[in-house]
Amino acid sequence: MKVFFIDKVHPTLQERLTRNGFDCIDATNFSMEELLMHQHEVQGIVIRARFLLNAECLSNFPNLLFIARSGSGLENIDSAYCMAHNIHLFNSPEGNRNAVAEHALGMLLALMNKLCKANEQINRGVWKREENRGEELDGKTIGIIGYGNNGAAFAKKLRGFDVKVLAYDKYKQGFGDAFVQESTLEAIYNSADVVSLHIPQNKETLFYVNEAFISSFKKPFYLLNLSRGKIVHTESLVKALELKQIKAAGLDVLEYESKDFESIFAHQLPAAFQYLLTSDRVLLSPHVGGWTKESYFKLSDVLADKIISCYQHQ
Repeated sequence: MKVFFIDKVHPTLQERLTRNGFDCIDATNFSMEELLMHQHEVQGIVIRARFLLNAECLSNFPNLLFIARSGSGLENIDSAYCMAHNIHLFNSPEGNRNAVAEHALGMLLALMNKLCKANEQINRGVWKREENRGEELDGKTIGIIGYGNNGAAFAKKLRGFDVKVLAYDKYKQGFGDAFVQESTLEAIYNSADVVSLHIPQNKETLFYVNEAFISSFKKPFYLLNLSRGKIVHTESLVKALELKQIKAAGLDVLEYESKDFESIFAHQLPAAFQYLLTSDRVLLSPHVGGWTKESYFKLSDVLADKIISCYQHQ
């Protein structure tokens, strides 16, 4: 089976597939036109986010058997087309869930203790203690929206704190335990001090966090988004920060991202984005929540397990 690697991933995936009889082709420098020159050879594709694999694109590969997405989100792949044409879809959210959870916790503690603001002031020779008085996590209520791999991993990280964890997932029930209380959205609206988003981007979740969502909360809260940027409507977030409806926000992802992330600064920046860049109540990172040295290996190792398990007896 010929597998075309069109994005760079940890080499363990190619090494393990090759050992198990797969013919792995390095296509990381191929344009789509160059890939189409091999359209009848392509039986497997390994991708992160370099190409949009919509129905029009996928229809060019008549012998495609599987797509392996290094990571969790599948928004750049037409899942319905794949299902209709018996194309297996593999992803690897298990590979970076711990990294995402640690990043979320780090962001939250940094925001609550004003660490970035204090560091920046001291670097300028400014010493202000009262202005940088922090807030403790213990005793708070954490609302987790989306209880898949990442949401559950974040809940696990919170076990060392004396907090109440409420988790809501529209598509999952029966997951409550001694550490997490299965919850309704209304209960989160009523009591959450922190809201952490761990949901995929799709038609239902596009701009999920908007003015109506934010106004549903009974008290100001900290917001964390380590899922997808377009889940949060940035202008609504900025308004909520100005009105103190949201105390502070930790964003690993942004509404303005494109598939080639670096181009975010290549154009005129929207006013809302400029506000985020200058606010000392906003902590930003460049979509690296799941981007650790360890997760780089695990993402590929998990994919290798799934692909080999699926095809080893065929």
